[in-house]
Amino acid sequence: MTTTDERRNWKRDIILFLSSQTISLFGSALVQYAIMWYVTLSTKSGLMMTLFIVCGFIPTFLLSPFAGVWADRFNRKTLIMIADSMIAIVTLILAIIFLLGYDEPWLMFVVAAVRALGAGVQTPAVGAILPQIVPEDKLTKINGINGTLQALMMFVAPVVSATLLTVASMEIIFFIDVVTAAVAILTLFIFLRIPLHQKASDAQSTSYLEDFKQGLAYIKNHSFLKTFFMFFAMFFVLMAPAAFLTPLQVTRSFGDDYWRLTAIEIAFSVGMMAGGAIIASWGGFRNKIYTMTFANLIVGICTLLLGVIPIFWLYLFVMAVFGIAMPLANTPTTVMLQEKVDPNYMGRIFGIFGMISTSMMPIGMLIFGPLADVIEIEWLLVGTGLLVLILTLFFASNKRLIEAGKPAPAAQAELQQ
Repeated sequence: MTTTDERRNWKRDIILFLSSQTISLFGSALVQYAIMWYVTLSTKSGLMMTLFIVCGFIPTFLLSPFAGVWADRFNRKTLIMIADSMIAIVTLILAIIFLLGYDEPWLMFVVAAVRALGAGVQTPAVGAILPQIVPEDKLTKINGINGTLQALMMFVAPVVSATLLTVASMEIIFFIDVVTAAVAILTLFIFLRIPLHQKASDAQSTSYLEDFKQGLAYIKNHSFLKTFFMFFAMFFVLMAPAAFLTPLQVTRSFGDDYWRLTAIEIAFSVGMMAGGAIIASWGGFRNKIYTMTFANLIVGICTLLLGVIPIFWLYLFVMAVFGIAMPLANTPTTVMLQEKVDPNYMGRIFGIFGMISTSMMPIGMLIFGPLADVIEIEWLLVGTGLLVLILTLFFASNKRLIEAGKPAPAAQAELQQ
């Protein structure tokens, strides 16, 4: 956590940090959309798209436990810069190869896998480093602002990427990503000073495997974490139809116009931006579990409604409300882990949480994807929406979670002033 002297400059530091991450995210999102559309248009193959998606999540899943250990063992700022550098170098190599006239689709799968490895290193490090910069009572606001910035970039990036593809080549987009990554890395390196957390400054006396086992033991010994992760694994599985099958549902039920698919993405992104702004200004209920419960109830109701609404414009409205609920669920989740977990274990805990978040929805698709060819997607949405509502009731009635969701002492003192 931040010390008294560091708190004086925390606003400057967090502006520098979030600015660098937003710039980096923008370049990465440009390339992500450009590659996805390139694979789609050049292969027109569902199998190739599946391979692209798999290459984009399996490396993150496999690397997360190791990356969590690294985030606790080493300088987290350095790890973030290394991850950004690795992605930028691979993207630069790809741009040069394209300039030389070699543009085989398999190259995109390699790049997607390397970028996923970079994300696997970066995500737990970012989650663990924020409490080193931000005072505890400001974590909700800053995580909310960060969520809004991420949603804004995911809203702007596809529009800019599509525009660039109509007037420029793929290589130009690759070079833009290299430049944005370089700006982000230099910003962190030159302007941001973050002291080492205790575990990174101590001599390491345990192996990587032992460190990871200690992370699992930490979860086992803190019963609320075990319960919390179990609930969220189930939530992520049930979210799969709403996350992955709604474009297919829109195509089947409302029409296969490209503008409809774009519209649902825009509605969801606008909702996420609004939700990030709401949670940043409001802060949520004093007990974070109540805020998550409220958000999960919205998610369950929206999932159910997506399965029964026959009018497309109403469908878009519900999708926007769905987007609003995401930051209301994600921000208190992140903040609660940042507040409750020992700083020396935080990287490993975020790494394990990353494994859950990257694996459970694809696992859900293994269940619901094949079902979508024999059962109407509307019924899958209604069924999973009802199950989310039932699961939320159990989530909200768990005494361990209610106790864990209470304000941290520093935040509580701030509220009482």
